[in-house]
Amino acid sequence: MPTAMIADDEALLRHHLKAKLALLWPELEIIMEAEHGLHAQELISAAGDNLPDVVFLDIHMPGMTGLEVARLIGKRAHIAFITAFNQYAIEAFERGAIDYLLKPFENARLSETILRLKERMQSPVTVPATVGLESMLSDLSKVLKLNAPSYLQWIKASVGNTVRLIPIDEVLYFHSDEKYTCVTMADGEALVRKPIKELLLELDPAHFWQIHRSTIVNARAVLGVVRGERDQADLLLKGRSETLTVSRNYIHLFRQM
Repeated sequence: MPTAMIADDEALLRHHLKAKLALLWPELEIIMEAEHGLHAQELISAAGDNLPDVVFLDIHMPGMTGLEVARLIGKRAHIAFITAFNQYAIEAFERGAIDYLLKPFENARLSETILRLKERMQSPVTVPATVGLESMLSDLSKVLKLNAPSYLQWIKASVGNTVRLIPIDEVLYFHSDEKYTCVTMADGEALVRKPIKELLLELDPAHFWQIHRSTIVNARAVLGVVRGERDQADLLLKGRSETLTVSRNYIHLFRQM
């Protein structure tokens, strides 16, 4: 039975990928899960030569990136990167003959990756003779840095008469009304004079998902999903008592949960 490891700092995306793999590659056994890059390093070191057959690596993880983890793995396992980057980075992946998955995961694209992984697992782990693994990863690093979009890292918001500079990772969700957008954090709320549509263009789509015409949620803040009637769902959030409604147009983001 083939085995795999998933390394991604977003629990929701790990769960999402596991659910899709269970559907499309049921014989694959997920034997390791890493919550961040350093955790992946620990698991790899402990495994020694007994690594899983396949390792799914998120490109951006705290502590150690997916590219750095790939260098630790070398040729001991088949690697599939998880990325939210654009076509230029994808061209680099394809030139290097490395498998990749785009966020959010689509069944058709995941099926292609599974097929290639199965084919490669029939023979020892190799890379094309013209490109060594180290140079391949270096090329990918350069392309990803050059083409990485610039998303909001901080947001200025008003709390009463005070303007607060809020790290974007601390935001749990945004919710708008006719005049303002409310920025909700674990320790309170603030207001910005910017519409949801404009904010959405400035936020990293790998982490911030629109779930309603007036709501954007930080996927890393989602604790769970409660399914409702008429193809709707409510999200449970870390550190908050309220729930967020997912409208029908966005329910597909959570269909596998």
